[in-house]
Amino acid sequence: MNNQHDLSYKLLFSEPRVVRDLLTGFVKEEWIDRLDLDSLEKVSSTFVTDDLRDREGDVIWRVRFGDEWVYVYLLIEFQSTVDPFMALRIMTYVGLLYQELVKQKKLTQDGKLPPVLPIVLYNGEKRWNAALNVAELVQPVPGGLEHYRPDLPYLLLDEGAIVTSEQWSEETRNVVSAIFRLEHHRDQQDAIDLIGLLVQWLQAPEQTQLRRHFVLWIRRVLLPSWVPESEEAEWQSLNDLNEVHNMLAERAKKWPEQWKQEGLEEGRREGRQEGVVETRLETARNLVRETSLADEAIASTTGLSISEVAELRAELRH
Repeated sequence: MNNQHDLSYKLLFSEPRVVRDLLTGFVKEEWIDRLDLDSLEKVSSTFVTDDLRDREGDVIWRVRFGDEWVYVYLLIEFQSTVDPFMALRIMTYVGLLYQELVKQKKLTQDGKLPPVLPIVLYNGEKRWNAALNVAELVQPVPGGLEHYRPDLPYLLLDEGAIVTSEQWSEETRNVVSAIFRLEHHRDQQDAIDLIGLLVQWLQAPEQTQLRRHFVLWIRRVLLPSWVPESEEAEWQSLNDLNEVHNMLAERAKKWPEQWKQEGLEEGRREGRQEGVVETRLETARNLVRETSLADEAIASTTGLSISEVAELRAELRH
């Protein structure tokens, strides 16, 4: 995940509504029902170790649990490539968090450390296959030594897998589901429809900041692959989610023809040098990489079959 994407993504998950939907929609555990979600509170994500080296964490929240003010700290990691040692990183982050809580005397009423729920949000194309518990990374040794092996799992949310398997329902009005689907949208119309839903869901005045954060994320993550450089300045001035949705819906009517023309021009240039077949393939590759066109539209533009376009898309993912 690039820095611009990382920053705008963190802003989204710095909003109570987003964290509430994350917990209620994706943590399928009984204790979630006992949380006082109205008490959600964002805490500092900078920890300082004893040797004064700064370590930057991700978004961390706390929320009251049950009848007592027992704190649950949410450590959320953002990752776009599979890290085989993510479980080790999580153990380090949780340890740093606990050190800071001890320093600040933010313990439970019984003087114990509060529970921590570590969550890894992963948005890469390849499915996550790394260890989900640090114990899996340690070589087992017979004779009782395995008793001292660290044991700390984390909750993985693999966005691509969730979007593929989750039964999508607009009725839930879950903004995290919408975020995941926007990250993995099928084509530009799919994304525009999702943004339209967010406009409906986030109309309340108290959601003003969240709407602005969505605009920032859309401008930095989605629009660069859709909008010509000549129009970028106009889009960067937008701060209203409804305006962004309306302009996208209007401009989307023109983009397919624009991309088709660009594809044909590219095809004519390449065709003079490499032949018609290779030209069509290269044009299709460019459209897959640089646009949000569906396979059907790319097939129509290049003259390839839909199955050939699908094969090209699968090749480019690996």
